[in-house]
Amino acid sequence: MDSEPPAAPTAERRIAHLDMDAFYASVELLRYPELRGLPVVIGGGRNTQPRTLADGTRVYSRLRGYAGRGVVTTSTYEARALGVFSAMGMMKAAQLAPEAVLLPVDFAAYRQYSRLFKAAVADVAPCIEDRGIDEIYIDLTDIPGGARELALRLKSAVAQATGLSCSIGISPNKLLSKIASELDKPDGLTIIGPGDLQRRIWPLPVGKVNGIGPKANAKLAAIGILTIADLAAAPADLLQNHFGLTYARWLLDVAHGIDGRRVVTHSEPKSISRETTFERDLHVQRDRAALSEVFVRLCAQLEADLLRKAYVGRTIGIKLRFDNFRTVTRDLTLPVHTADAAAIHRAAGLCLKRIALDHKIRLLGVRVSSLLPAGQAADAEPQEPRQLSLY
Repeated sequence: MDSEPPAAPTAERRIAHLDMDAFYASVELLRYPELRGLPVVIGGGRNTQPRTLADGTRVYSRLRGYAGRGVVTTSTYEARALGVFSAMGMMKAAQLAPEAVLLPVDFAAYRQYSRLFKAAVADVAPCIEDRGIDEIYIDLTDIPGGARELALRLKSAVAQATGLSCSIGISPNKLLSKIASELDKPDGLTIIGPGDLQRRIWPLPVGKVNGIGPKANAKLAAIGILTIADLAAAPADLLQNHFGLTYARWLLDVAHGIDGRRVVTHSEPKSISRETTFERDLHVQRDRAALSEVFVRLCAQLEADLLRKAYVGRTIGIKLRFDNFRTVTRDLTLPVHTADAAAIHRAAGLCLKRIALDHKIRLLGVRVSSLLPAGQAADAEPQEPRQLSLY
């Protein structure tokens, strides 16, 4: 492997990464403005819906005394200052911030605001890569104006359309812009220009690079590489010995700010899935009715997802996680593509029969893959109506 460091990135492109600030929590604060400045955690069930008293006062649930297996979906910056972050178990969050307000998730509202902010950005710069409900990449290369001016226009457009703030990073590529958008949150605006790679990026931990996960992070730490500057200075052969040629080359590229990926305005999904983690482990026989109800609902939700996105799928999969945290998946490929809930349910039920149900169930999921746009697939064979159940 060549030990010469990669060439510095060119400044020809101008790519922005826009990330909404604490998105779900911020949407909830629009609805409940009296909670601004307080630690708020999103992730409760329907029983955590605020109650309104006769005098108009709202009464909120608190994390104190929470019992269950729920997981934090997101939290306000005030809750994060207390150590509460997304994907944390709710019971642990309750220990860290017992007085934090607990609100239920409202994905319909989040999707609505997601559409609003993306439409507002598209009016300024139409070349957008959708990276999820709360973040996008934007190619600003051919948009007239300076980087800061454009960023301020984007932030203003988002605020006017939604009432929410966002953070924007701008650089010659997606890699640096993604990192930059996190540097000055919330309501940040960070531009990475000449000299900023060494000044602002290199001092950061290697884990800040999207693509260096916990395992790679631990391996790098074991050989004394803690910061991106350490990675940039690492001998190529050392990296190759520990990570192999391809990943070692990628590590050196990212350490030197090199990323040739384009902003992709459209990509075909590989699969669509729905899953749920139960508040308590469900017994296959004693909780059969509850399992059956969830199973039917997941298949119906998948049908709605497929119809909304105009896709049909041919491979149906099931995912189970048991009370011992063992996860099992099974797949079945159908002779024709479908978006029909009953057909998905039947195929998933056949997958389920191939799994030994010898433990209580913690998680149930259903997936559809081998996707095609609905207009490109032959019509699915008609399916006779059948009563849906777990088996």
